[in-house]
Amino acid sequence: MKKAVIFDMDGVICHTNPFHSLAFQSFFAKRNMHPTEAEFAQHMYGKSNSYIMSHFFGRKIEGQELLELEDEKESLFREIYKDQVNPIAGFLEFFDSLRTHQFLTAVATSAPFANMELIGGHLDLFTRMESVMASENVTKHKPDPEVYLKSASNLKVDIASCVVFEDSFSGVSAAKNAGMKVVGVLSSHTVEELPICDLYINDYTEITAVDVQNLIAAG
Repeated sequence: MKKAVIFDMDGVICHTNPFHSLAFQSFFAKRNMHPTEAEFAQHMYGKSNSYIMSHFFGRKIEGQELLELEDEKESLFREIYKDQVNPIAGFLEFFDSLRTHQFLTAVATSAPFANMELIGGHLDLFTRMESVMASENVTKHKPDPEVYLKSASNLKVDIASCVVFEDSFSGVSAAKNAGMKVVGVLSSHTVEELPICDLYINDYTEITAVDVQNLIAAG
């Protein structure tokens, strides 16, 4: 039976959220706006740029305006992060172990493809995955399950045999809405701040491929 692990990217493969905060601080400061870190934690981490910008600007940001503003902010992020790419502790070893145990692997992120290329290029990662999906590949963003359902379809794996690694409320909700098992990565939020997950880890030294197999087998 095919089995798969699907990773979110920001806060799951790499702890990028502090760098997204820096990029957004610069982006908003140009407009004389100064959101607090608490506001970022509630309204940025794990959210789409459409939601983030609409929330902080206090009006719907969409269409060409969204594309232009998103490009500006994500370009700031890539410039800040390009020399800082570093996976969460134990991730690469865990990823290799999944491959050894015949798991299919995928990434399903709300980030744009260019961000995914930056991280994947540094880690030599996404060429070894069977499915890679970014914000451009979906019409509905997390907590809608579209990106996870499409990932399972790409992988040709039954939903019951997919385990998702997520770090945000909207991301965990998306995975649960897809009917998949979820491992909560506590890089940005506490257990209490997330929907109930099947397992929780601080980093990948705390989990093995066998643990994931057992999670699927538990049904």
